[in-house]
Amino acid sequence: MPPPPPVLSIAGSDSSCGAGVQADLKAISALGGYGLNALTSIVSETPGLVSQVRLMDAEFIVDQMRVLFGGFPIAAAKTGMLGGQAQVRAVAEAWRQLGHGRIPLVVDPVMIATSGGKLLEDSAVRTLIDELLPLATLITPNLDEARVLWEREVSGIEDMEACAQELSGRFGTAVLVKGGHLKGDAADVLCADGTLSWHTAPRTPGVRTHGTGCTFSASIATGLAHGLALNEAVAQAKQFVSRAIAQHFVWQSAGAGPVHALNHLQQTAE
Repeated sequence: MPPPPPVLSIAGSDSSCGAGVQADLKAISALGGYGLNALTSIVSETPGLVSQVRLMDAEFIVDQMRVLFGGFPIAAAKTGMLGGQAQVRAVAEAWRQLGHGRIPLVVDPVMIATSGGKLLEDSAVRTLIDELLPLATLITPNLDEARVLWEREVSGIEDMEACAQELSGRFGTAVLVKGGHLKGDAADVLCADGTLSWHTAPRTPGVRTHGTGCTFSASIATGLAHGLALNEAVAQAKQFVSRAIAQHFVWQSAGAGPVHALNHLQQTAE
């Protein structure tokens, strides 16, 4: 039996393990990959609250990537929370040397947490746009991130299609605009090589979790590591993250009400 393909997550650590590197590693494992991580930050948070953020030194991020690329035949990678300008630039420079042109890279342009906490410094947004996004195989912005990148509102289906097409042309890469915050079914549009395709799933009401974007991008990267075509990898990832949402966990916490978390590892077939 061949070993699973190594998949690298370059992202932040979430103390509640529902998002960030921890969510990535769960998704990668569930879909048959071998998860690796290069930490960019450490976040003290729970679903609904970002308390404190500590960014890792840029040199240390690069060293993690260098060591992992030297030790594993990495088959795909994803980026999540990067945090600051120095961290974004370091990841982009390291990727050019280590993986660009050889390995699929899924960039989740994490800017704001589900709770509203800022996860990317303002000074880093321009660096992300100029230096990292053009290196990606796929970019996966949600509606808030798409609005920043597109520099206009994304308020419906037609806007999502136009945004995906324009960003794809601008950065020379595939773009998946995620419409999770719109009404109706959870619908995302992929623009790849000038072709649009929609990926939809029934919406699960009343779920207040975080980490869906992290899980989605890590799942796509894992599909690519297994050799799936991009559209197939997105379709598989969409099904996986939709099950994680629909079959979420709920706990009662002291004073804060119910706490929700994605179900990565104990899903049942629907």
